Amino acid sequence: MRLVKASLFIIWFLLLGLLLHRDFFVRTLDTREVMALERDRRVEYQSIYFKDDKIGYVENQFLPQDDQTLRIKQQARMQLMISGQNHPVELDLDALLGSQSDLISFEFSFTSPFYRMRADGTVNGETVTFELDTGNNVIRDQVVLEGPPRLSTSRRSYLLSQDIGEGEKLKIPWFDPFSLTGKESVIEYKGKEKVLINDRVYNLHRFTENFGGARLNSWLDDDGLVIKEESPAGFVFIKEPEFKAKSMVTSEEGRSDLLASVAVEVTGEMFDLATKTDARYRIELPEEIEFALDSGRQSFDDQILRVVKEDLSSLDSEPGICAEAQEQLLASPYIQAGAPEIIEQSQALTRDQTDDLEKVKRLAEWVYTNLEKRPVIGIPDALSTLKAGIGDCNEHASLFAALSRAAGIPTTIAVGVVYHKQAFYYHAWNEVCVGGQWISLDTTTNQLPADLSHLKFIEGELQEQIKIGALINNLQIEPLHQ
Repeated sequence: MRLVKASLFIIWFLLLGLLLHRDFFVRTLDTREVMALERDRRVEYQSIYFKDDKIGYVENQFLPQDDQTLRIKQQARMQLMISGQNHPVELDLDALLGSQSDLISFEFSFTSPFYRMRADGTVNGETVTFELDTGNNVIRDQVVLEGPPRLSTSRRSYLLSQDIGEGEKLKIPWFDPFSLTGKESVIEYKGKEKVLINDRVYNLHRFTENFGGARLNSWLDDDGLVIKEESPAGFVFIKEPEFKAKSMVTSEEGRSDLLASVAVEVTGEMFDLATKTDARYRIELPEEIEFALDSGRQSFDDQILRVVKEDLSSLDSEPGICAEAQEQLLASPYIQAGAPEIIEQSQALTRDQTDDLEKVKRLAEWVYTNLEKRPVIGIPDALSTLKAGIGDCNEHASLFAALSRAAGIPTTIAVGVVYHKQAFYYHAWNEVCVGGQWISLDTTTNQLPADLSHLKFIEGELQEQIKIGALINNLQIEPLHQ
């Protein structure tokens, strides 16, 4: 069985420098004070490393326009090792910024082995309106921020122009073209420190950015150029000359696998899952982020997580009401439960059934059987997955959620970890409301209910799933033997 990422997105958000989530009691960046980017025609390069492996580069062009706007062209090329296979990835961004570094418009394209997307959008005040084309589906949506949005670039002189003192924080609204999401980021100035980069010592300004509990560290020179940037997932950006940035290691031997590198090692010994109907784990995790540990079949108290496997034979045959069930019947831009193709497929599988549990079994079996199981680096949406017929756990969970909601069954996406090959891997699965009870199921591994190693931390779609990034290198799991 090949288990693949549940929230590889989260790693990508850290990799691409998404600045998400919010803090309070910090002052907001004054956009009137300075132009955020210098207006010259220099081209800059950054090398991308993962666990000391060179995996790609970023080329940034800054092109001032006659009307005082600034055009930014960004090109990134990467080679990612996922489940033992090399995945070439290409990202291209063409964006227009206003005189205060505010985003005006953008065009973005992304290509990986089993996924392609193009997105373009415009900004009106604090609202970003965009269109996403996956080749199989077109999604139109908008994001409303709390201020004019910015892009995260390799030039951040605006951070040094605020007369910011050590320990002070700035609050900045951002928009990310890859994930098509945006919220506020809190950036804290840590002062100057000496940093060794490529055998040379630099005296740099250090900033820490909060990504919903995950921390991204950046080191800037006196001109505001990003010299180094690193995430807790192990990704590092380093400013380097073109010849060095574009040099790539072609050998795959010995390269770090993206999924295995962020897996959570077990503290102690794992018990035999096949013999248990309930399980207990001691969990250590960041306290500043609220997770969905105490919900559904899980209960959490004093660092102890208890998981009880659902008994399907005891379910009430009559429809029941679960907490927040009505919200989990709604279509969304990425779970298109109201799309004709989704409705048609759902009805074809369930129209002769009146029992909700039997409907769930049919839908789950169909998704498990009909999706080719391959890692897909991209934004999962149900309609694209239905048409492409390929995906990992994210695509399985999104497609099942849409089909199940179309059948009138409240369905959520759960994100957390699952035990596999002596470690816990990040993963996604579903929960459905049947007979007034939330029931877990995993269409990637064909489990109904899911086994007791499925530990849920997050419920919801992309905006909620970003929180999983706070767990990377901050999570400990100890199985408790009874």
